[in-house]
Amino acid sequence: MKSKLWLGVLALVLAAGGTALTALYANGNSNADDVADDQVPAADAAAPDPAAITRGAYVAVQGDCAACHTKPGGNAYAGGYGLQTPFGVIYSTNITPERDTGIGTWTERDFFRAVRHGKRQDGALLYPAMPYNAYVKMNDADLHDLWAYIRSLKPVAQAPTPNTLGFPYNIRLAMLGWNLLYFKNAPYVAEPGQPAQWNRGRYLVDGAGHCGACHTPKDALGGDTSAYLQGAELLGGYAPEITGNPHVGVGSWSIEQVAQYLKVGSNHMAVAAGAMGEAVEHSTQYLNGPDLAAIAVYLESLPGSGAQAPAAISANDPAMLRGAHIYETQCMACHNVQGQGIDGMVTGFADNPGIRALSPSNLISTVLKGGRAAVTEGNVTGAGMPSFAWRLDDADIAAVLTYVRNSWGNAAPAVGSPLVSKARAAVHAEPVLDKQR
Repeated sequence: MKSKLWLGVLALVLAAGGTALTALYANGNSNADDVADDQVPAADAAAPDPAAITRGAYVAVQGDCAACHTKPGGNAYAGGYGLQTPFGVIYSTNITPERDTGIGTWTERDFFRAVRHGKRQDGALLYPAMPYNAYVKMNDADLHDLWAYIRSLKPVAQAPTPNTLGFPYNIRLAMLGWNLLYFKNAPYVAEPGQPAQWNRGRYLVDGAGHCGACHTPKDALGGDTSAYLQGAELLGGYAPEITGNPHVGVGSWSIEQVAQYLKVGSNHMAVAAGAMGEAVEHSTQYLNGPDLAAIAVYLESLPGSGAQAPAAISANDPAMLRGAHIYETQCMACHNVQGQGIDGMVTGFADNPGIRALSPSNLISTVLKGGRAAVTEGNVTGAGMPSFAWRLDDADIAAVLTYVRNSWGNAAPAVGSPLVSKARAAVHAEPVLDKQR
């Protein structure tokens, strides 16, 4: 009897081990990249077709490649940009076709495997700060063109900056486990029941656009949760829900208003700033009209979190009364009497899903640090907001944000002063001046 039991246990262990090995093989299989050339290094290849370079430049814009692979004030695509993560700083690499410090010795197949499967030329695994878990959905034609564009770049000699990841996150082999949990090794497959425009939007959002990298919440290991595009905390900021939910998503915006926001950086109520402002400046403003419309159609089709408006806090609540006074004296000059803002320049608060987002982190950070709107070809103003950290204490900021989140058609939970205090320390904001002076 005991021998049969042990045989049964052994069979289960072997089956589990076999399943795990099968999953690891399927997860790490990069044979799809064999379509790419593996003979000619980038630095030795003949000049690519100009038409392919043009198409590839557009693919690079879709993927926002320059934003991460260019450090502030540095040479384009030469790397050195520090990507802040909860585990440490990961620095982007030099992807110009320079032999010693860039990817000049890489072949097209090396490039495909790095982009779509997170594998360096030497076989080492990349960290998912490089969003290969999204780029795996990019098709062969787009990657061929992207390779043509990358090969056309001016070679720049710039050695990579070492990452600052602590143990055990500095062990690249651990990415085998991460990939097994979070990397779906599968190309994009169009939904047969959806129109071409919807499928194009999904391809851009889930692939090159890698929108989920910011807008999908992460678990403790940095992997995507099932709350797809439903808003995520980002090291002191908040990437809001971008589904069709009308309360906290983009469901109350028209297709044209979503496309305008991505193209210009502002629309009838919202002005892109911070990380989203950078995405607009470097990427979405350069997308063509049909692609912007496709993205909007896809996003608005998503049901999202289902979050609904709570009852608005009473205007007679002490925090609301205090917030109304602060708004009148500190905010009204720019944001207007009824929270209308200034079209294309100053965010409007009235009936704004971004104002009533589930997390007030963005609002708190903006009041503490100030901000600058995206500068685009369609809106060169790039208006800025000054920091109020020195002028308003934590209770003041909590009160005024509670007020704007519950006025002019908005309804959202109150903002507590302890949350503001925590944010002030996290962003190293100035202390408030002594009001008694």
